[in-house]
Amino acid sequence: MRDDLGIGVVGFGWMGQVHARSMSRLLQHFPDAPLRPRLVAVADVADDDRLERAADAYGFEHALGDWRELVARDDVDVVCVTGPNFIHRDVGVAAAQAGKHLWIEKPAGRDAAETAEVVAAVEAAGVQSAAGFNYRNAPAVQRARELVADGRLGTVTHVDVTFMSDYAAHPAGALSWRFQNEFAGSGVLGDLVSHAADLARHVAGDISELVVDDARFIPQRPAPASASASHFARGGDGPLLEVENEDYVAALLRFASGARGTLQSSRAAVGEQNTYGIDVHGTTGALSWDFRRMGELRVCLDQDYQDASYTTEFVTPRDGSMGAFQPGAGISMGFDDLKVIEAHALVRSIADGKPHGATVQDALVAARTVDAMLLSVSERRWVSL
Repeated sequence: MRDDLGIGVVGFGWMGQVHARSMSRLLQHFPDAPLRPRLVAVADVADDDRLERAADAYGFEHALGDWRELVARDDVDVVCVTGPNFIHRDVGVAAAQAGKHLWIEKPAGRDAAETAEVVAAVEAAGVQSAAGFNYRNAPAVQRARELVADGRLGTVTHVDVTFMSDYAAHPAGALSWRFQNEFAGSGVLGDLVSHAADLARHVAGDISELVVDDARFIPQRPAPASASASHFARGGDGPLLEVENEDYVAALLRFASGARGTLQSSRAAVGEQNTYGIDVHGTTGALSWDFRRMGELRVCLDQDYQDASYTTEFVTPRDGSMGAFQPGAGISMGFDDLKVIEAHALVRSIADGKPHGATVQDALVAARTVDAMLLSVSERRWVSL
């Protein structure tokens, strides 16, 4: 018999629900997982029916209005931090200090200083952690990382990462917490660029220097119609309020390996929905991955230097964790599957007492990259990491 692992989720919006589903599905995909997750408690301050739904549809044993009560429970072993950015540091530190393992969404803090506090608490308590960099879990990304590491592309020369979305493209979109620095810390930098920076680092290695330009395309937005409105909601009829952070960034990157790169990200790109991807070129080959075609990897390998062409590989059950979800190439995986992989890595970490997958230490690297980008914008110069 496996020991139960008590799960507590703080924040039950979309991502809290994804965490709950991922833990519930863990043994379905990874039957050899050493521990059995049990949904013990959820905490949320929403004024809708989230808590009722959490108990009814997800099977949580306890629904609470205060995350502190959840963290204090003896039957909670893991705390999932999935609420807004401004609670991440407080919940993450409190959970670690209470001896709870931590699964925290990015950004783990509103800046690198807050993220470092979470890291310090995790390390002092000796608990395990997972950070929500789910794109690195895609089997095609794991295949890309292997190709780079094995030298199949030769020496990497340049890397291009793009994370474009339209969730903030509508000028009547509500001024949710994401557009206010007190609550978000930054705009598209913390939201999407943290993912992009981790993906670039995971596939191609550490970023050493960068220079960045940014833009705020929609400087004012209407107030939300309700306190629980998301950044997808339309605003009310009141006066327009100031947007405090960036809609768009473009960066030039230098990698520790000597490779060069670009990173472009927008939350206000009309026509783009989750257009996330990476292109890597080397001296003898290249590869390209697009999240929207998650099970495909375009590769240019083992050809001449000129007139070479790409072919498309479908990931197989031998690539990454694909075999835990689908029996053959060409059968699609989904976003939630990447989070199940993340949950599995955390459960393995807890059982083994050593980290597997992305951790809060990786979140700190991403947060320092975001801070360096903000400094570059402010001082209009290259910044070293």
